[in-house]
Amino acid sequence: MADLLRREGPEPILRRVIACLRADFLRWPDFDLAPRLASHSAGGVIELMPIADARLYAFKFVNGHPGNTRLGKQTVVAFGVLADVATGYPLLMGEMSVLTALRTAATSALAASVLARPGSRSMALIGTGAQAEFQALAFQQTLGIDEIRLFDVDPAAVAKARANLDHRGLRLVCATSVAEAVAGADIVTTATADKTRATILTPDLVEPGQHLNAIGGDCPGKTELHPGIVAGARTFVEYEPQTRAEGEIQQMPAGYPVTELWRVLRGDAPGRVSPEDITLFDSVGFALEDFSALRFLWEIAGAGPSLDLIPQPDDPKDLFGSVFSRGQAFERAA
Repeated sequence: MADLLRREGPEPILRRVIACLRADFLRWPDFDLAPRLASHSAGGVIELMPIADARLYAFKFVNGHPGNTRLGKQTVVAFGVLADVATGYPLLMGEMSVLTALRTAATSALAASVLARPGSRSMALIGTGAQAEFQALAFQQTLGIDEIRLFDVDPAAVAKARANLDHRGLRLVCATSVAEAVAGADIVTTATADKTRATILTPDLVEPGQHLNAIGGDCPGKTELHPGIVAGARTFVEYEPQTRAEGEIQQMPAGYPVTELWRVLRGDAPGRVSPEDITLFDSVGFALEDFSALRFLWEIAGAGPSLDLIPQPDDPKDLFGSVFSRGQAFERAA
């Protein structure tokens, strides 16, 4: 993945991932959908995210441990598998720590393309950890965002993001507070990591017409927005059964209305209705996005190196004999 990003550049890859995402969201009914399987602990979560259509099966292993950075480890690491539905044989095993960051940013930008005000040019980016640069570049490529206001409680994280985004054609503003970053911004992205019911944004900070891209609240008990913001927004989600348990809408009554993004992309439901709407993309990450990302990787990376993972017996019914000759088996039994 590192070689691929260096060779192609992040912007062309983001554009291609967005194209794959759009194509797959448009055929949403073709997929066998299920919420991810999550194993929660005090320090984080480990998840398996499966999905399939009639041709390909995909799953991702991913964690989320906010305290890892204190140990010199990443908050999120992941790998994924793409397999042939007809035979069950794996086609691709892929790195997905970087690929998850790419597909998350690509999904955010795809949603904003139909939910943000036309002509949006500025974005506040609250939380400048591992996801920040990918978000900034995806919004630049998709919506033409040219100003990014950076804020994080960790000044070193802000400096890191600014250094990485320098010379990328963006005007970078290092804000001293959430309020300063958000004021007048067309889009507000929250990308914080703490596994708590946090209140990164309060209603007094949000302005009519803003599009909110909330990606940090992605498991039970973890949120970023004051419930008053959610109550006043038109909210869009990836897969409602999963987001009800994990997203910002976990704070809301069971009947709180939401619209799945695929319906807007297909023209089956409205997105932004008026310039004054506050739109919220309550993004928790869904397996279809990983399917699209793995499909992209399979297409662009080619066959790749072969991994000796699957036995190849001369007789496919004789797995035991492919490991032991009959003589060896007899000697061990004796």
